[in-house]
Amino acid sequence: MATELKKQQVAELVEKIAKAQSIVLVDYKGLKVNEETELRKNLREAGAEYLVAKNRLFKIALAEAGIADKFDDLLEGTTGFAFGYADAVTPAKVTFELAKSKAKANVFQIKGGVLEGRRVEANAVEALAKLPSRDQLLSMVLNGMLGPIRKLAYAAVAIADKKEAAAE
Repeated sequence: MATELKKQQVAELVEKIAKAQSIVLVDYKGLKVNEETELRKNLREAGAEYLVAKNRLFKIALAEAGIADKFDDLLEGTTGFAFGYADAVTPAKVTFELAKSKAKANVFQIKGGVLEGRRVEANAVEALAKLPSRDQLLSMVLNGMLGPIRKLAYAAVAIADKKEAAAE
């Protein structure tokens, strides 16, 4: 019975790994229950998911999902997993904000992650967290595209105003 349950858990993890754009591995030791609940809520609202699974089962799931990189050093001790489904940056941003607020207490640390099926170190996850969100990037692109059009409209209005002033 126990092996069937473990096989089912591994199958669920394989499905989550395959569906995720990114996964952030964290050491949640020392995190209070209400803080973990808040983390889950923030990730859920952003289209991501947080769960805790046995390290050994996660190693098996990674292998079954076709991720060949070694995670033995990251999968030691207490490990939580933040899966980003809608956006690769979201789990990194949410976990990084919590890790930053807990840095002095040496609680909740980012261990590393998986991005596009490859292992990334903690510093790469932090760099990803510092990137603008997808919505912010789209806003920047649209603003860049609208800038010249806006300037052309201002110039056309200025020319029209000059012609009106000259005609009066």
